[in-house]
Amino acid sequence: MIETEGPQVILPPAAEWTPGFDVARATDAYIATVPASERAQSDAYFEGGYWLSLWGTLITVAIAWLLLSSRFSARLRDFTERHFRRVNPPVLAYMLVYLAVVGLLTLPWEIYTGFFREHAYGMSNQTLGGFFRDWIVGFAVNAALGGLALTGLYAILRRVGRRWVGWATLASGGFLFLLMLIFPVFIAPLFNDYQPLPAGEVRESILQLARDNDVPAEDVYWFDASRQTKRISANVSGALGTARIALNDNLLEGTSLPEIRAVMAHEMGHYALHHTYWLPLGFTLVFGFGFWVVDNGFDRIVRRHGRHWGVRGLADPAGLPLIVAVFGVTLFLLAPVLNNMIRFAENQADAYGLDAAREPHGFASAAMRLSSYRKLEPSALEEAVLFDHPSGRTRVERSMRWLAEHPPVSAATAQP
Repeated sequence: MIETEGPQVILPPAAEWTPGFDVARATDAYIATVPASERAQSDAYFEGGYWLSLWGTLITVAIAWLLLSSRFSARLRDFTERHFRRVNPPVLAYMLVYLAVVGLLTLPWEIYTGFFREHAYGMSNQTLGGFFRDWIVGFAVNAALGGLALTGLYAILRRVGRRWVGWATLASGGFLFLLMLIFPVFIAPLFNDYQPLPAGEVRESILQLARDNDVPAEDVYWFDASRQTKRISANVSGALGTARIALNDNLLEGTSLPEIRAVMAHEMGHYALHHTYWLPLGFTLVFGFGFWVVDNGFDRIVRRHGRHWGVRGLADPAGLPLIVAVFGVTLFLLAPVLNNMIRFAENQADAYGLDAAREPHGFASAAMRLSSYRKLEPSALEEAVLFDHPSGRTRVERSMRWLAEHPPVSAATAQP
């Protein structure tokens, strides 16, 4: 892997700094660099994601109804109780089979959303074989982590009874934080090859940014995301005094150094602003509300249908499909809350990144490259409710406002 030399910053003439620099005019100039046909495709792709979220939730509910109404879940519980005598193994055995069945039932949907749709919009480089390889690895990881998490949930239900909501909320917070710690080091490399970035201008510039912003990283890694996707991405992960800086080869090879600096400074902003800590806390509170809804809704539904389904109560593993359905619908309805939490963090990281990298054109140019799969100009309501990142226009406007407030040194010193 070598550094990028070819790509240049997307810099429309009307966005260059001059005396009397106009933020709105510069922002419009950047937006105008995206052809109408590309914007239409990007808008269609992004807006389709709203419907995918709805359909995914409905599929979750439909699978739950199928497993319950057919008594498959109750039969599976009975089978595991007969063949596993101790308390915990039957629950874990149920969970693993349940996750396998749900994985197979949702596989056609995963193939459509993760492979065919991505190819239809020109967002994927992945072969069908590569997709199935990643799906199998993902299933194994989900089975291992999900099986343990769900087994822990039922252990809490058995031990503390009606006080389970608080304990499950605390446990989910700890699990989320642990997952954020282990994902970059142990899980992400299962899907992509991570290699140290060779010495050169890009590596040294990123490490200098890290030193300037107290990010304790001694190396920079790149990973081969191009075998799966055309998206650019990067991350600075870690907590408790550790950090790992990584960027994908699409960003490395397809963008200029100012864009790379802008993106990496944004990611360092997440680290420096401790988003690794407080975002999981926010998610935990939302999950806690979801558990509360489950606690209040489960018994009402079981009183009506439990005898037919063979579900004994909340602590009965056979009721897991119902828990998943109620929890999934709750999270779908709370998506605007989650979106706003994430977007707040992204806005903070944007502001931090501009101050750290001092690359407003690099930041705006990178936002234009993201426009291939993110809607550029949503309405204010759409962005507030449905966006988990700032829109392209919001980001370009922020960068141009920063430029107006921080004119180039040569220009600033030339003014009377």
